[in-house]
Amino acid sequence: MDSPKLKPPPGACDCHMHVYEDRFALASTATFKPPHAPVSDYRQVQAALGLRRMVVVQPTGYGFDNSCTLKAMAAFGSEARGIVVVRPDTSEAELQRLHALGVRGVRFMMITGGVLPWDALEPMAALIQPLGWHIDLQLDGSDLPRYQDRLARLPCDLVIDHNGKFLEPVAPQHAGFRSLLRLLDSGRCWVKLSAPYETSVVGAPLYDDVSVLARALVQANAGRCLWASNWPHPNILPAPSSAAMLDLLLHWADDDATRRRILVDNPAQLYGYPEVAS
Repeated sequence: MDSPKLKPPPGACDCHMHVYEDRFALASTATFKPPHAPVSDYRQVQAALGLRRMVVVQPTGYGFDNSCTLKAMAAFGSEARGIVVVRPDTSEAELQRLHALGVRGVRFMMITGGVLPWDALEPMAALIQPLGWHIDLQLDGSDLPRYQDRLARLPCDLVIDHNGKFLEPVAPQHAGFRSLLRLLDSGRCWVKLSAPYETSVVGAPLYDDVSVLARALVQANAGRCLWASNWPHPNILPAPSSAAMLDLLLHWADDDATRRRILVDNPAQLYGYPEVAS
């Protein structure tokens, strides 16, 4: 397994990874068969990358059944946080139970395979706000001008996946990217620097057409940026190296202090981890 050139500081967090196990049935809404990617496999990635903390994100393929994600979080222990998919009529008692297990947000996938629609967004945000949870949103970033005002009005924090996930790479001057920057400036929104391979046209090693956006995000508002591996890089063949994904931070952020902010301090604030001494 590859080792990164970047040596993460203590307390570094992978803010978006998935666990898949063949023993858990896929939902009828699943759009592809995921790889078998159990906790034990991620532990090897975690050790190779030098990471300590992780956020287990509910895969779209499991729909509303969070069993695999919750069992993975339990196996990882106190360093794990989770993002789940629940219905807007979920009881307060169930939300409190999930919170005690380490859940800190609800995922909305608005591209393919998602099971929560746009009209559930505001009710869900109101439901989770008392717990301090956030909405984890994946959409085509080009649609952000249409939704910017609506997203800005949410009563809870918002996290946007994969550099804004512009399905067709855009320039930093694009209206959708400017909307993303405005949301970050609100102080209620975060963005994951992750998975450039999902939208890049030019490809590896630096994914320059997406990296220009990642660098612009860091330069504009490093205090609202998170890093994530997107392991096991589902539905991407061949899968990219997770070490190479971490090393992109050497290209996206210019100094150790900024990289520490992205890897340690920002996730600690968002997901409620204890502070780590410098």
